Amino acid sequence: MALRDDGPMPPTASVPPAAVGRPWRDPRRYLWLLSPFFAVGAAWHLVNFARTGHEFWLWLLPAVMYGVIPLVDAVLGPDRRNPPEAALKDLEADGYYRAVVVAFVPFQWAATVIGTWLAATHDLSATGWVGLVLTVGGINGVAINTAHELGHKRPGWERWLSRVTLAPVAYGHFYVEHNRGHHLRVATPDDPASARMGESFWAFLPRTMIGSVRSAWDIEATRLRARGLPAWHGRNQLLQAWAMTVVFYAALMAAFGSAVLVFLLAQAFYGASLLEVVNYIEHYGLLRSVRPDGRREPCDPRHSWNSSHVLSNLFLYQLQRHSDHHAHPGRRYQALRHFDESPQLPSGYAAMLLLAYVPPLWFRVMDPKVLAHYGRDVHRANLHPPRREALVARYSAERRAAPKPAEHPPGGWGR
Repeated sequence: MALRDDGPMPPTASVPPAAVGRPWRDPRRYLWLLSPFFAVGAAWHLVNFARTGHEFWLWLLPAVMYGVIPLVDAVLGPDRRNPPEAALKDLEADGYYRAVVVAFVPFQWAATVIGTWLAATHDLSATGWVGLVLTVGGINGVAINTAHELGHKRPGWERWLSRVTLAPVAYGHFYVEHNRGHHLRVATPDDPASARMGESFWAFLPRTMIGSVRSAWDIEATRLRARGLPAWHGRNQLLQAWAMTVVFYAALMAAFGSAVLVFLLAQAFYGASLLEVVNYIEHYGLLRSVRPDGRREPCDPRHSWNSSHVLSNLFLYQLQRHSDHHAHPGRRYQALRHFDESPQLPSGYAAMLLLAYVPPLWFRVMDPKVLAHYGRDVHRANLHPPRREALVARYSAERRAAPKPAEHPPGGWGR
């Protein structure tokens, strides 16, 4: 099926057959519990460290994130099956899936409080302190994905809970910038959350962190101005979100001492970096072209990197089926679909973020994929301005030097 410019396309992946006369059931229904169990595990690891003093417990969650999940994804591979269209309405209406997401939040907060107490009261080695930051920051980084799922939903209480979830990681502006900024400007040079071809993750990180705050502030100031209110007003959603973080951090400092602020800021920075490395992966090098009327083409499945690798999707509420999320931001995770038309990552996010940390390896793997997606025409990609000339010169020369496919005579093998 050809790609269209007028909106998202229906999925082309296989739909599991349903038994005659039997309603379709989600085969992963109870496997989605892996995500809240991840938060439970983080709190449990911290409790076990307090009980035993073995710093091994502080490195168990990072080992799962960076080792176990990529390995299992590689073994299991992708699962491209989609729920049948007839089942989507009931699937989205099932409150069980909403409860799975909500269950993550109290254990995330518990892990943050326990981790802060450990930082204040236990004599940690340097490696132990780093492990504690990675455990607490890791669970708060994953929590941003929980906040992402909640923040797109229509009930007001879910959106409010999204901001509560963002408070421990001090990233409340994400609620505004992602929903009202990124979704409008995705896969364009104007989007601070869309990485450019030739841009390393380490160059992207400060650009997106600073740019997303500026963008969120501008968006919210514009909204308030339209209502005749100043930007510095109690209705400013950024100020509300940041106030939650200030109150939470202040309470922890009052309970455990002001020195814990260093730990809180360290884990928050690491947690936010996990979000941003995922942002880096999701749209790297992809560009919505400009139409003859001067406007960008609508976002469609071509403008997000996708992965249907099993385990990482279970932990991340199918965030890796990113094209369908951009087509239907309000669609709940259990109903997101795989698109064959989307550019596909070679693995899940857990493995890809390790690759992103090493720019030469990332460029070696992903730049050819960007070029293949655009028929080897480097001009169609979203290029990093400082490297634009070098990239154009290199890949234009390679394209000219590439042998043209042989033409088959009529009646031969090419018929």
